[in-house]
Amino acid sequence: MNAALSPLAAEAVQHLRALLRIDTSNPPGNERLAADYIAGVLRAAGVEATVIETAPGRGNVIARLRGTGAAGALLLYSHLDVVPVERDRWTVDPFAAVVRDGHVYGRGAVDMKGIGAMQLAVFLTLARQQQAGRARFARDLILAATADEETDDNQGMGPLCASHPELLRAEYAWSEFGGYPLPVGGKTFYPIQTGEKGTAWLTLRVSGTPGHASIPRDDNAVVKLARVLDRLDRLRLPLRLTPTARAMLKGLADGLGGAPALALRAVLSGEQAFPSLSDWMLDATELTAELRAITHNTVTPTGLRAGYKTNVVPSEASATLDCRVLPGSSAEELIADLQRGLGEAARGITFTLDSSSPPVEFPADTPMMDVIRRAIQKHDPNGIVIPTMLTGATDAKHVATLGAVCYGFSPLRFAPGESLLSLAHGHDERVSIEGLAWGAQVMYDAVVLALSQA
Repeated sequence: MNAALSPLAAEAVQHLRALLRIDTSNPPGNERLAADYIAGVLRAAGVEATVIETAPGRGNVIARLRGTGAAGALLLYSHLDVVPVERDRWTVDPFAAVVRDGHVYGRGAVDMKGIGAMQLAVFLTLARQQQAGRARFARDLILAATADEETDDNQGMGPLCASHPELLRAEYAWSEFGGYPLPVGGKTFYPIQTGEKGTAWLTLRVSGTPGHASIPRDDNAVVKLARVLDRLDRLRLPLRLTPTARAMLKGLADGLGGAPALALRAVLSGEQAFPSLSDWMLDATELTAELRAITHNTVTPTGLRAGYKTNVVPSEASATLDCRVLPGSSAEELIADLQRGLGEAARGITFTLDSSSPPVEFPADTPMMDVIRRAIQKHDPNGIVIPTMLTGATDAKHVATLGAVCYGFSPLRFAPGESLLSLAHGHDERVSIEGLAWGAQVMYDAVVLALSQA
């Protein structure tokens, strides 16, 4: 390990490796072991820690540093569970916390035990300063590491907020997905999540006439389903500009200038549909896809089901659809848009809403956003901080019910050729030690600024 690491960074790496060695694959989770580890570390540092099980084995840990109360509390929260692994696809043991080529490998290194370890190291550093009389906080600082974020079983932050709101209620809350460098067109942007889309998981069913497969039929349910899915793939749902999307597009336009700025401002003024930034910048291909998802409700087929015997034409075929809806929209509006877009092809098909979660959005012009901007620009004076909409979902939807303004702020740097989405949930998930050290320092500086703000 790099001997030049600061004490803060070394502590973050130490706790990350310890957490990675605790297998909290969800299902089943077993986060209690990780919660107990964090509680033990906190108690050893003289900080009171509360461990709560929201279901058998589903452990959550919460701790608080008291401030003067001159400002509302700041909550740093992370989740302890990780997605399962395909061990045969990894080049290292995913639960051994192997250090190789300047990286720490392990399931959860990026999503999100690395962030949790940074939060823990920052919290411990500030606790020691407070105990030594070297720090006075205007706000309480709350640390929470919780269960069951990676499934929709809602056995973690959701019931925790419902049963123990007094432990978690805060004015602001920081968690995953934001604060990482995004190079575009020779500029470096730092997206900060100020909203996230909601989920609407649907089942699409198509009926047909059953019969012997030796005689082809025009109303074969399988063929009809394939045609409907092809139509859905080509369907372009309406452009929807939320406040976050508008602020993000304006930030990109102001930062990039030139032809991309003209195109982005044309979108903002309603003069044209969404452009392809990759027409001007080769490094913006992935960003273009992300921006389309940030400005549209989306539909992605993820599963097919039909038939039970090769020589029988089934009477029904179905597909599962992962749909994501923007703030201000709903699953019902999305279904109406799909039926309208399919036109005649929608006749005889049904959409069933299997599960959903709400979209959330928060103001991007708060004093706390300025704190984050100042901390990032301390380490990258030319960095451009912009709001962003997460296309997935996090526990922010639960924390928001307690009145907190939730931001995705988990600063990390990635090695060339690596990105957050390419590593999270991937084989050989890993985090750069240098990138983690940078992120820990940025987070520390941001928290110090936030705690001094009254």
